[in-house]
Amino acid sequence: MDRFYATGKRKTSIARVWIYPGDGKVIVNGKDFKEYFYDHIVAEDVIFAPFRITNLLGKFDVKCTVEGGGKSAQAEAIRHGIAKALEAYSPDLRPVLKKAGFLTRDPRKKERKKYGLRGARRGQQYSKR
Repeated sequence: MDRFYATGKRKTSIARVWIYPGDGKVIVNGKDFKEYFYDHIVAEDVIFAPFRITNLLGKFDVKCTVEGGGKSAQAEAIRHGIAKALEAYSPDLRPVLKKAGFLTRDPRKKERKKYGLRGARRGQQYSKR
């Protein structure tokens, strides 16, 4: 049985993803993805996007562990991992996945708070009197 592994990341979420030939089941942290992302409506669209764009929907099972961040960032980390695993499965899928932006790791993270400020950039409120 051929399994393909990749790591996907987004914000502070890290997903370890394995794909293998199957009938389209997605297991996240030991649960079905619908059970895991029960309160996140768009997670299904996000997770299955790499399969849809490569016409491989329903041909692979996905098993992944994900930690850190929120549900949205976790779903996008899984998408990143699936795209990288599909590239490992077939390098000729790379141009399609690259054009859709699924192989690029989204580098945006929360900016750190600076001293003398209330947040990353928010300063003290000015009082004229």
